[in-house]
Amino acid sequence: MSTDALPQQSSLSAIARVEWQTVALTLVIYGGFLALTWFWQSLPVAVVIGLGGWLIAWHGSLQHEVIHGHPTRNQHVNDAIGWPPLSLWLPYAIYREGHLVHHRDEHLTDPIEDPESSYFTRTAWEGMGKVGRKLAEWNTTLLGRLTLGPLVMILSFLAQEAVLIARGDCARIRIWRAHAAGVAVVLVWIVAVCGLPLWLYLFGFVYVGAALTRLRSYAEHRYAGHHDERTAIVEGTPLFGLLFLYNNLHVLHHQRPGIPWYQIPGLYRRHRVALLTINGGLVYRGYLDVARRFLLKPHDDPRHPQHP
Repeated sequence: MSTDALPQQSSLSAIARVEWQTVALTLVIYGGFLALTWFWQSLPVAVVIGLGGWLIAWHGSLQHEVIHGHPTRNQHVNDAIGWPPLSLWLPYAIYREGHLVHHRDEHLTDPIEDPESSYFTRTAWEGMGKVGRKLAEWNTTLLGRLTLGPLVMILSFLAQEAVLIARGDCARIRIWRAHAAGVAVVLVWIVAVCGLPLWLYLFGFVYVGAALTRLRSYAEHRYAGHHDERTAIVEGTPLFGLLFLYNNLHVLHHQRPGIPWYQIPGLYRRHRVALLTINGGLVYRGYLDVARRFLLKPHDDPRHPQHP
């Protein structure tokens, strides 16, 4: 499993001090959010929901991009770009902390070591009860991940955070205080200034946006003996590729996480054979291919094989 055929991170140092492509994307996302929430009454509800969900998912992709050191070489500036809590439920600082831990590739999919794992230890699985296990099994299908998956993800995350806060975790309390202030600003803009109903924002923006994000993450990782073979590729999806900032070509991102989004497609085309060798050929021909395989069938056994 050699990465020698891929460009080293140091060879990408010619990236500009300010990546204007990402700056432009930032303006499009935040400008689009402000425009949609301001003019929402002039649009059909279905259009508001479609665009709102897209913008929240796109904002999540932007947050992922700034976590990895874009668009400037000053991480404080980058973090400021990603911080506004448009999704309401996920503090950027917690997302950043957990995602960087996720990039310890030797622990990919491990339910203890990988914060983004969808697997369970055997102990956790047996402690969930019959209803919990059925819900988890449904969540391993694509339809389940897109319908109930966002609710499961958000509620389980909030429950875990509530436990930390109840235990007096001072760092978490500071993060949530700052996050609550940001959420208050977003809600004042949405409800008081723009008159957008809260239910419409929670469903059409937050929930649909979370569902689109769950589409991206659904088939990204699955357990394999070697950690390089645990990361998938979804090809041939230009629209979703733009939405996910080409994170669908996920094995390239894990091999070279510092590559900016707009360079990923070209590098992938040039190094496709090497990347498929690295990840053992775990590739899907678009999200329709993912749906054809897993719409009603489990992507994998949710019990992690290394935690019997």
